[in-house]
Amino acid sequence: MDPTRREFLSSAAAFFPDPQAAADLTLAIGAVDVEIAPKRTVRTTGYNGAFPGPVLRFPEGRAVTVDVVNQTTSPDLVHWHGLYIPSDVDGSAEEGTPMAPARGQRRYSFVPRPSGTRWYHSHVYAGHNLHRATYSGQYGVLIVEARQNPAGYDQDVPLTLHGWNPYLSTHGGGGEGDEGSLEVHYGAHTMNSHALGAGEPVRVREGQRVLFRMVNASATLVHRLALPGHKFVVTALDGNGVPNPAPVNVLELAPGERIDAVVEMNQPGIAILGEVNDQVCKLGMGIVVEYAGRTGDPQWTAPPDEHWDYTLSGRNETAPEPDERIPLVFKNKWAGNRAVDHWTINGKEYPKTDPIQVRAGGRYRLIFDNQSDDMHPVHLHRHSFELVNVAGRPTRGVFKDVVDVMPRSKVEVDLAADNPGPSLFHCHMQLHMDFGFMTLLQYAGQPAAMPMSHGGA
Repeated sequence: MDPTRREFLSSAAAFFPDPQAAADLTLAIGAVDVEIAPKRTVRTTGYNGAFPGPVLRFPEGRAVTVDVVNQTTSPDLVHWHGLYIPSDVDGSAEEGTPMAPARGQRRYSFVPRPSGTRWYHSHVYAGHNLHRATYSGQYGVLIVEARQNPAGYDQDVPLTLHGWNPYLSTHGGGGEGDEGSLEVHYGAHTMNSHALGAGEPVRVREGQRVLFRMVNASATLVHRLALPGHKFVVTALDGNGVPNPAPVNVLELAPGERIDAVVEMNQPGIAILGEVNDQVCKLGMGIVVEYAGRTGDPQWTAPPDEHWDYTLSGRNETAPEPDERIPLVFKNKWAGNRAVDHWTINGKEYPKTDPIQVRAGGRYRLIFDNQSDDMHPVHLHRHSFELVNVAGRPTRGVFKDVVDVMPRSKVEVDLAADNPGPSLFHCHMQLHMDFGFMTLLQYAGQPAAMPMSHGGA
């Protein structure tokens, strides 16, 4: 068969699956109870009876079919975060993906690409309901395996970061006299399925090179991680290889971000890979790393105070001029004491935000101008963009789908408009997204997706 025709038929199978054929994968959304520590059980909604969901490994370019069985009383969606797939299977109702109905099921088929560390998670509105969407246990690691992938490591360790028992409170912690905007706080944290010290350690041997695939699956919290005595060599950001694999003492991940980092196991002992913030670490954010043949208590020492900098992974170059510059200004609208702030893009909150308009084949410079006092990990579905300027520092070669824009700063990215169809753009902090921080990227000449109102948002 002609190779072009074979590729076409393979691609077509993704959109016209055989309804009689068995799915490659079934994800069941249902109630989950997990003992994250002795006498400490989290009750949530998860996939296939656990959280995180199963680690999925899909070969790049081979069509897969997934049955999502929704055992709950609310419609839900699975978003395939970081994949370049059609809008109707991406997992966003705003883009037109059909939901898995309550007490029903839906079949989705697509061709997973590009290769790298991706993830999957619920993508519905939560608002004040801190049991839905990314507050829940509906998340998991998805690894798209390259056709050719010479391993540069001896062990592959996926780690997901998540917060539990969330509650709304002011900065001061919710005392009677506190004033200010409401934000989300957590009563516990896990790395994978357990709090620090309660689960199995990561077992290593001296001389190994271990690839840690970090996924921040938190709904709202940025995490800074260290492994005392070791350095992380950052090889990929958001699943995409970087031109300058830089060694660092501390990794920083905002919600939705992923980091691939290789660690040379050259400090035998038992140590904690954990959150730099002591309070968050004590609430469970960490895991024990145990060298073979070593015994004793896990050790922790605070790492050097180190600024996280995307540009360390890139090239110090200036990008050529784009076809068009598109400014996107982020601001908050104060809703009053002990209320949740609303958020705007160019002065409007979703569903009244203006869409980002592009033409297929163009290159666009999106200028993320954060004029608020909060950081914003902004995410564009179905695309990756190249960082070209971070807070005034030019860079090239780092491609991401989430970038954390610091308070009162700008980040500029170049977007190749190469995946037509409506694509959601939003802050990956669930509270910000639900309260206005969303819009759609739309391609000229294609039907626009219908904006969806979120009721109380």
